[in-house]
Amino acid sequence: MKAVILVAGYATRLYPLTLNMPKALLEVQGKKIIDYIVEQINAVEDVDGIYVVSNHKFASHFEEWAESAHAKAPVKVVDDGTTNEENRRGAIGDISYVLEEEMIDDEVVVIAGDNLFTFELARYYEYYKKTGTDCVCVKRINDKEALKQFGVALLDENNLVTELVEKPREPKSDCVVFATYMYKKDTIPLFRRYLDEGNKPDAPGYFVEWLCKIRPVHAYVMDGECYDIGTPAAYEQAQKLVLAKRGKA
Repeated sequence: MKAVILVAGYATRLYPLTLNMPKALLEVQGKKIIDYIVEQINAVEDVDGIYVVSNHKFASHFEEWAESAHAKAPVKVVDDGTTNEENRRGAIGDISYVLEEEMIDDEVVVIAGDNLFTFELARYYEYYKKTGTDCVCVKRINDKEALKQFGVALLDENNLVTELVEKPREPKSDCVVFATYMYKKDTIPLFRRYLDEGNKPDAPGYFVEWLCKIRPVHAYVMDGECYDIGTPAAYEQAQKLVLAKRGKA
């Protein structure tokens, strides 16, 4: 399995923090966000390569980080060639780009580089292997207004995804999809097909919204938390939550 970490965004909502520093390299309680992610990837023994997809502006930052990254698998930084919000590829565009550029023909776990999560990636991987299908990671949230800001999945009694809608006006379930996906080897060519059909290249959930209509996708219901660090307030909240979690450990 290969791991793909998406860090090519420009995080304009976090300015000035991210004006000259990529979001994934910001620290939360003394540790970089991306280091929390790599720590979880290290626990999945089948991962034998990590690809960090950056924009051109911050590629050198990640290359410097990679030189001392505490990763068990080799780390490669892939520069997607974009320079600003106007010419960015979008998350799905970046996934397709790295798969093609690096000629990846393997199972893949895709993780957004701005998500700080506390669930065990290794347990998620065990679930993925057990189902034998592509998988998404979900958490049940009771706040209807909050649900409208995420991808929301409708599940059957076996946690098979029957429908997924990004930022729905009227959510049909309480299952929020977070940006950690596991894909089978034979799903990899479908990224190119998805884009060639003219579908949206942005939020990674759009691909799953399309994918679940043509092949089975199961949902792993996480038993931890996942913080989407998109604003200064969310960044500050993540600091406090991690500190509180350490206090309970």
